[in-house]
Parts: sequence; structure tokens; C-alpha cells
Amino acid sequence: MPTISKPIIAPEILAQIQEQFEEEKQVIVHCCFQNNYMVGNLVRIWPSTFLVDKFTGCSSKLIFWENIAVFPYWTEVPPVKEYCFTLIFSALPKECKVFDFVEEVIQGSGFLYTDIERNETDVYTLKLT
Repeated sequence: MPTISKPIIAPEILAQIQEQFEEEKQVIVHCCFQNNYMVGNLVRIWPSTFLVDKFTGCSSKLIFWENIAVFPYWTEVPPVKEYCFTLIFSALPKECKVFDFVEEVIQGSGFLYTDIERNETDVYTLKLT
């Protein structure tokens, strides 16, 4: 039986692959919105929702959402229930240690969650009000 040798990859190619992998990292934010009212409540997310690095001001764009309507549409939240949805953002800067979740809206007030400490997985759960 022939032996199969492991391929040898040049260190500079491995470094380039790692660099591209770092660029493709995304940030996942699981959001839960508590409806404390007896009647249904409406919730939505605006495309102008960002993660903002507290130190540099660099922002990560919203690139995907699940289980939530995007402006101008609404999602109804059942009475006295917690409603959860997921947002995916482009990568935060490598140096980022603390960031804010900011929804910039032109009607009413948007979601704001500040001083989120970055973790190794870039997966977060936020309780929104």
C-alpha cells in the first residue's frame, strides 16, 4: 500500500490564507426583546444598525438578519413574551476590545447597547428594551 505524504505549504502562503480568513470573520449578535405589554408590540431593525468600536469609531455593517423584519416592515411580538432574533455583522477591527450596538433611525429611537466587551468567539447575546 503506498504511503501518502502530507503536502508542504510555504509559510508565506499560509500567512496569506490566515490573513484572508481574518478578513472574513463575522460578528453574530443574538438579540432578545421583551414585550411586557398585554397587547402585541411591533419590532423591527433598521439597515442602519452598526457595531461601533469604542476606541477607533470604526463600524461593522449589518449584513444578514434572521427572524426580524427590516424597515419599513414590522414583526409582531406576542404579548408578555420574549422575542429573539439574530443579526450578523461584518468583522470588527482586530484591535477592538469594547464596542457599542447602535441602531441609527429617523423615526423614534433606535436600539442602543453600549460597552460590550469583545470575546474570542465574536458571538453575543443582548437583551434589548
